[in-house]
Amino acid sequence: MSAASSFDLFQQHRYLNLESFRNNGQGVCTPVWFAADPATGTPQALYVYSEADSGKAKRIRRDSRVRIAPCNMRGNLLGEWIEARAEIVTGDVAQRGMRLLNAKYAWKRLFDLFSRLKRRRRVVFAIRPG
Repeated sequence: MSAASSFDLFQQHRYLNLESFRNNGQGVCTPVWFAADPATGTPQALYVYSEADSGKAKRIRRDSRVRIAPCNMRGNLLGEWIEARAEIVTGDVAQRGMRLLNAKYAWKRLFDLFSRLKRRRRVVFAIRPG
């Protein structure tokens, strides 16, 4: 199975476990909300958002290599790890990612409001097969 078709497995899940890597190579796993971009039928990118100064954002800025696996809200794996690349996106791509996330998770808008009130910057990651 190709990495791109492996992304199809995520469509039936609400969370993915995102593993990013520290300077020493140690992986750090975080369960996160995600949304697939359905524009092409098969997801070519999964979108995740985070606070701009979070540990995962710092790790991904330094090293785009990540691993992802479907999981439950506590991070317990529900499938196999897949090698991928994550990049911080901006502009129209980031806005599209946030729209897809908002459509999938109704509660996210409440979190967005709190982030705006606290003036916390957010970033959007596009995760692609890698």
